[in-house]
Amino acid sequence: MSRLVGVVSFTERDAANHLLPELASRMHAAQIWSSRKLKLLGCAISWHGDDENGTLQDDTLLIAVDGHIFNDDELKTGATTGTANIVAALYREHGFEETMRRLNCDAAIALYDKITETLWLGRDRVGARPVYYAQGKDVLAFGSRASALRAAPGVRPEVNRRFAALFAGAHYRFFDNRPEDSPYEGVSQLPAGSILRADASGVRLEKYWDLEDLPLFEEPREVLAEQYRDLLVDAVARRHRAFKNPAFTLSGGMDSSSVISSAVRVSGKKQHAFSSVYSDSTFDERDEIATILDDVAEEWHPIRVDEFDLMATLSGMIQANDEPVATATWLSHYLLAGQVSEMGFDALFGGLGGDELNAGEYEYFFYHFADLRQAGRLPELEGEIVAWVQHHDHPIHTKFRDVAFSVMDHVTDPDKPGIVRPDMDRMTRYYPAINRDFYDLASFEVIFDHPFKSWMRNRTYQDLRRETTPCCLRAEDRQTQAFGMINCDPFLDYRLIEFMFRVPGDMKIRDGVTKRLLREAMDGILPDETRNRIAKTGWNAPAHVWFSGGPNYEALRDTLASRAFRERGIYDLDAVDTLLDEHTRIVRSGAARENHMMFFWQLLNLEVWLSEMEAV
Repeated sequence: MSRLVGVVSFTERDAANHLLPELASRMHAAQIWSSRKLKLLGCAISWHGDDENGTLQDDTLLIAVDGHIFNDDELKTGATTGTANIVAALYREHGFEETMRRLNCDAAIALYDKITETLWLGRDRVGARPVYYAQGKDVLAFGSRASALRAAPGVRPEVNRRFAALFAGAHYRFFDNRPEDSPYEGVSQLPAGSILRADASGVRLEKYWDLEDLPLFEEPREVLAEQYRDLLVDAVARRHRAFKNPAFTLSGGMDSSSVISSAVRVSGKKQHAFSSVYSDSTFDERDEIATILDDVAEEWHPIRVDEFDLMATLSGMIQANDEPVATATWLSHYLLAGQVSEMGFDALFGGLGGDELNAGEYEYFFYHFADLRQAGRLPELEGEIVAWVQHHDHPIHTKFRDVAFSVMDHVTDPDKPGIVRPDMDRMTRYYPAINRDFYDLASFEVIFDHPFKSWMRNRTYQDLRRETTPCCLRAEDRQTQAFGMINCDPFLDYRLIEFMFRVPGDMKIRDGVTKRLLREAMDGILPDETRNRIAKTGWNAPAHVWFSGGPNYEALRDTLASRAFRERGIYDLDAVDTLLDEHTRIVRSGAARENHMMFFWQLLNLEVWLSEMEAV
């Protein structure tokens, strides 16, 4: 576990040394970590962590690594041990871009080459570790946390209004539509799978990894299931052996269950499992979790998320994250991470990425339907729609054939294979509650990437690059790091990602059931009751209850009535009051209707973050 921050100057050679202490003081590194300063003429880096091999300094190189390398056994670099030594050996032989390509890692890497007077920044393929940069007056500042870079001279420190407005009034899937953005005007984020090169001639960014539109696998399902199992078990094994005392999040679904079961398989012993549980039954998964505990858990630790001070918890969580946090799920994760750390664990494994790679979210059905229609597989399409209705009807979101075709045509372009349309109904639902004088959300255009001819694969690509995965990875990273731990998500091993992008859609969704290939791959590893469960609760938190009664509801009302909130000019205050009244009526009535818990979660996060910034 580590964090880094640094400065490079190609004109004022001593500027880096002078500026580093101020930037380093803003890193909010965990107090248990040690700190190291690396300096060569023109560049200075401050590194905070507990890995004695995470840095290197010699006569020509400075290297700081935030994260872990998992394929050190395959690299044959000649380096003895340690992430920084491995990076140095690879760089000297292959250069920086090829170094990043050869690593299977969850890491952000900073490397300064004194000979060429070049700074290199690299971020792992999926963006498990963050890295930001800011061009100021005669300097380039870089680091793991965006807020630290605001102190560099010449950097615009004010809030990025587009970011704030999207957080205030858009669906969380659109917060990361611009992966180069940060919450601050003058600070940029290095996108996942990218490198930055800076020297006296300027700053250049380029991708070193992306997914290609390769032919789909033609092997039998049984063969692919075996290959999938081997890849997942190996991804878990490589991460599991990197830590002395790992723990595992466990929900009632396939993804976290597959990860912990794979860990039991590779280690030969049961693991410690942690789950968020609630007195409200909406998102409580104790019954589902119980079906796997005897097989995988040395001890199960249910973390109750019921009696807590919402505003105090939000304050601590936002200090850890440096920005507002996308969904209420992450409050549960924050409280859980604190408990895991108190018990002495050094890593927290989860199932993030499983839904994306295995078409596990309900919306993937519509993209699969579109692919079937485009391929002329109409009888199969009709059969899948019948099975979808049978397995997934819902009292709020009723399912029948016309709905399937209506939604399909809403989110895909039937005349342009692979072209995914943004769900503008979801995107714009709360636009009227945002003050257009602060930022006109109607001017925001959603970027969709379409590297594939398949709608389902493009939907998955979007989720990995611009929607669900980035904000979740950030929250996991920062909340585990805040408590001196590391997050690990084996499903996001790039080998698994590349493999699953070549798996045909009907091996992911078949007979109205998602995650088909994963279910077959886990045969003999997961209990059948878990492996064959179709109903999906999803890891979420009952924020609808928090915002409809009790002390946390009163805290929300106090926030809305505060002078600071009402004078910010972000929201249409009458619209917000109307939404709260409507939310309260819906939840207290028990009506089967959508409420506004996500809107108020985002509102409180944004307000607490802005207040925390003003207090600094």
